[in-house]
Amino acid sequence: MELRHLRYFVAVAEELHFTRAAERLHIGQPPLSQQIQALESELGVTLFERNRRRVALTEAGKRFLAHARQILADTRNAAEEARRAARGEVGELRIGFTYSVPFTSVLPGLLRDYRQQAPGVTLTLHEMFSTDQVIALAEDRLDVGFVRHLAREDTPGVVLREIRRDPLRLVINAHHPLADAPEVSLADLRNEGFIFYPRDAGTGIHRAVAQMCRAAGFAPKVVQEAREATTLIGLVAAGLGVTVLPSPLECVRMPDVRYLPIADPGAHISLAVALRDRPPGPLLAGFLACLERQGSGDPSPTFISAADTPFQAR
Repeated sequence: MELRHLRYFVAVAEELHFTRAAERLHIGQPPLSQQIQALESELGVTLFERNRRRVALTEAGKRFLAHARQILADTRNAAEEARRAARGEVGELRIGFTYSVPFTSVLPGLLRDYRQQAPGVTLTLHEMFSTDQVIALAEDRLDVGFVRHLAREDTPGVVLREIRRDPLRLVINAHHPLADAPEVSLADLRNEGFIFYPRDAGTGIHRAVAQMCRAAGFAPKVVQEAREATTLIGLVAAGLGVTVLPSPLECVRMPDVRYLPIADPGAHISLAVALRDRPPGPLLAGFLACLERQGSGDPSPTFISAADTPFQAR
């Protein structure tokens, strides 16, 4: 049985006239009659009662008609769904992001714009440390990630495209002698206790700060660790030490906490899009195009242009 047999049957069932049905289908009446007879023979039932004056559905034909219509409708829907998927209009997009990204303009604005562009796409969001995102991409558990400067940059099959650089800020207690300084150098903090993410958390910022401290002539003394940015800030508020975080987190306001610019060269951290090293499918390509448009309109001088960092995997 082929779909054309169902279309022929439905046309005759709706017209109850072989000649009109043949005209509707743009075929001859004799071939149509032959196809209906072949369908009845295959099914082993009579679908139509025929005489010179009328054509009528049998009880078997009435029941078959409902299913035939549903099958044809399902086929049309499946074809349209496939075309929409090929255009990147439906499906699921699995997006990873690191802790500070929601505090930037990048992700909230991107998700808002993309939802307007592709309302039929399901967005599944995962807050993850940067290294965990890269591993998830390599294992095909994520489609795209927003990561900070990585502690692991050699994961096979994953590429990074830098899209933004955020200045680093010293987070310091308001009662600290340096709290009112317009900016600080890390060399001024050689005797301070640092509050950091655990080294194995995979944020990348631990290594970035450690490298800057070594360039300033000392190794940071870690006195406390925490896995959440707000916890780090809260511990600074409690007077347990200082920490360094990306500038978007300055919007987290707590009593007795100050955010100070860092004067040291390279005191910034990159935000990158992480992708599997292969051409993106239609769904991901549409998402990246939306990000590219957002980048071209971002007034921030720290947003890296799409021309500098093409999104196509290479």
